[in-house]
Amino acid sequence: MTGPAPDTITVNGHRLWQSLMDLAEIGAYDDEPTGLRGVNRQALTDADAAGRRRVMAWMEQAGLTVRIDRMGNIYGRREGTDPTAAPVLTGSHIDSVATAGAFDGCLGVLGGIEVVRTLDERGVSTRRPIEIGVFTEEEGVRFGIDMLGSAVAAGRLSLEYAHALTDRDGRTLGGELARTGFHGPADVRLDPPHAYVECHIEQGPVLAESGVEVGVVTGVQGISWQEITIHGRAAHAGTTPTRLRADAGLAAARITVRLRSMVDSGAYGELRATVGHVAVHPDLTNIVPARAELTVDLRNPDDARMARAERDLAAYPRTLEDDSPGLTVAIRRMARTAYVPFDERVQKVIAQAADDHGLEHIALLSGAGHDAQEIAALCPTAMIFVRGEYDGISHNPREYSTPEVCAHGVDVLATALLRLATQGWF
Repeated sequence: MTGPAPDTITVNGHRLWQSLMDLAEIGAYDDEPTGLRGVNRQALTDADAAGRRRVMAWMEQAGLTVRIDRMGNIYGRREGTDPTAAPVLTGSHIDSVATAGAFDGCLGVLGGIEVVRTLDERGVSTRRPIEIGVFTEEEGVRFGIDMLGSAVAAGRLSLEYAHALTDRDGRTLGGELARTGFHGPADVRLDPPHAYVECHIEQGPVLAESGVEVGVVTGVQGISWQEITIHGRAAHAGTTPTRLRADAGLAAARITVRLRSMVDSGAYGELRATVGHVAVHPDLTNIVPARAELTVDLRNPDDARMARAERDLAAYPRTLEDDSPGLTVAIRRMARTAYVPFDERVQKVIAQAADDHGLEHIALLSGAGHDAQEIAALCPTAMIFVRGEYDGISHNPREYSTPEVCAHGVDVLATALLRLATQGWF
């Protein structure tokens, strides 16, 4: 068996793992259902601010020049021999859902820092600068829009719109940026990088099922988030006949069942639908709910079929209102992103890097949204997935990838970044 190509880079896997475990302690909590240590580091909370400061310190220790933009996006820059050349960008996010693990987003950020450390230790220079981005509110769980920081950086959403978004307590994103000290001075719109590569845990079971460690990501399927509010009529559970009720809770259940039937019908292609949040009011055992709120997450790699699913979902509440006088249903779109194909040239660089490290790989489509889909509007982009354990569970304390697999994924990242930051690849 021949050795690796001369321009391959192998990172310090132990140091990478230690960084992941150290960051996971910021915002850590004991998760009672799993008995594991979880992470709750939602965007622009005190825990997120502490995590950001830790990452910035690591960037500075690695010799990077750090800047913060008006969305709180953080960039660390390693200069190239040609500082006028467009940089090669990598990165991800460190904000989390409320019940997270240690890898989602963090592997891409800390993997980027580990790449820089390794290049410095080996005295390797590149013609193009290399930058590492930490994007604000990728998860969307606090301010309602996922990939928010990268969407503003790429120009899909305006800074003013993003700053005015509120959490459930009425706090604005702009206000929380100021409170935590991350309302930076730098312009938020990114100049187009030469290329962008993001390393991420898969968050699904495909790599594990295939028995490989690394995935070359071909694109990201479309995502649509809807918020549905149902107004009914409160009534006594014992004295109000069923035929006279305007039951908001029942309507919420019917919408949930309807979504599943849409998925099972096959009429919408590879549609996936999830009702992730349901709340009823007044939330009492013996009161018919007067109001219900639920969120709907739709995913589809076919934009036309996604649009059809959205239209049919929007039409269904009329049936509920006709069946139950006094019931009204309102639907608000929270977020919408189209299917994003990734650049074939960057995919080839990633695949060649994996081959040169002796790592078997497969091509796969991402079922989850990522900052890469926003940056793809600016420059050639693709992603590296690493295998997760336990059926690829994510957004859960059981989320896990092994130290070896994480290191191998970042080896591929390092080699791809090195090649993209030198002349001749494209």
